[in-house]
Amino acid sequence: MNVVKTHIDTAAPAHSDASILIIYTGGTVGMVYDEKHSLVPFNFSQILEKVPELSNFKYLLTVLSIEPAIDSSNVAPSDWLMLANLIRENYADYDGFVVLHGTDTMAYSASALSYLLENLEKPVIFTGAQVPIGRTRTDARANLISALQIAATKVNGKSVVPEVCIYFHNLLIRGNRAKKVESRHFNAFKSENYPLLAKAGISIDFYENAILPHPEKSLHVHQHLNDNVAILKLFPGITPQVMRSVLETPGLRGVVLETFGAGNAPTAGWLLELLEDAISRGIYILNVSQCDEGRVDQGRYETSKFLLNMGVIGGDDITTEAAITKLMFVLGLDLPATQTRELLASNLRGEITI
Repeated sequence: MNVVKTHIDTAAPAHSDASILIIYTGGTVGMVYDEKHSLVPFNFSQILEKVPELSNFKYLLTVLSIEPAIDSSNVAPSDWLMLANLIRENYADYDGFVVLHGTDTMAYSASALSYLLENLEKPVIFTGAQVPIGRTRTDARANLISALQIAATKVNGKSVVPEVCIYFHNLLIRGNRAKKVESRHFNAFKSENYPLLAKAGISIDFYENAILPHPEKSLHVHQHLNDNVAILKLFPGITPQVMRSVLETPGLRGVVLETFGAGNAPTAGWLLELLEDAISRGIYILNVSQCDEGRVDQGRYETSKFLLNMGVIGGDDITTEAAITKLMFVLGLDLPATQTRELLASNLRGEITI
C-alpha cells in the first residue's frame, strides 16, 4: 500500500480559515470515467476542476490517497488501524479530517475509528457518494463540500464537532450510530436511536446538545483490534448445527447475538446450553436487537431473562456495526474478564444511550 500526498491550497497559509486533511480510501466518491468509459480513481491534483466550488473557501487542503484504492467491501480491521495512525501522525497539523470512503461499510469504519481515537477533539468526518464525482447527477460534490465545511467550523477556537461522524445527504450523524439503509437513493444513512448532530440546508445547523463534549485529556490512538469475533443472527427455525458452527469456531472470543425485539431469544434447551457453554469457555456474547429502533432490555420478558441470568451482555440500543467493532476494540485491549464485560456494557464513545 502506498500513500500519495497532494496539496490543494485555496488560500495562502497566512490567510487560510482552516487546514483540512482529506484521506481518500476508495469508493464511488472519487471515481471518474476514463476514455474507455470505465470507472477509475481520479487524480486529486485535479480536484478543483471537478469541484470548482472549493475555490470559494480559504482552506489549506491536503489529500492523502491510498493506492491501490480500497473497495469498501474489502475493508478490514488493518485498514482501520492504518486510518487511525494516519490521523495520529497528522493530528497536530490540521484542524479537521475528512475520510472519503465507500458507503457499503462506512458505518463499520466510522464506528471502529470512534473507538480507536480516544479523547478526540477534532472532527473526523466520513463521507462518500452514491453516484461517481464524474457523473452529472452526482452527490459527491455536495457531500464533500459540506463535510469540509463541518470539519473546518470552530467556535471560540474549538471544533464544533469533536467526534467521528458520517456526513451524507444533508445529515451529520454520529459515526457509531449510523446504519446504511439505502442503496438506490441519496439518503443512504440513518440514525434511528440518536438525534442528528447537524443538518445542512441554506446554512448548517448544529445541534449542540447531541454533540459529544470536548475531552479533558489529549488524544490517545489505540493500536490493537481483535477480529476473532462473529455475528450470529437468530431466526425462527435456527438449528443446533448452525449455532455450533459459529459458537464452536476455533479461537472465537466474542459474538454479537442479534435477537428478536427487546433482546428475546428462543428458550429451547439446546440453544441455551450452547450459549452457556460458549460463555463458560470465555466467549463474550453481546445481545443486540434485530430492530432498527428500540433497545435490548434483558429480563423484561421471560425469553430474555435466561440470557441475562447466564451472563449474556445487554447491548442496549447499539447498532450491529458499532457492536461488532466494539467487541474487536475491547477484546484488543486484552483486559481481565471483569473489566472486559464492564467496558462492553458501558457507553465508551456515545454508541449507546445511558
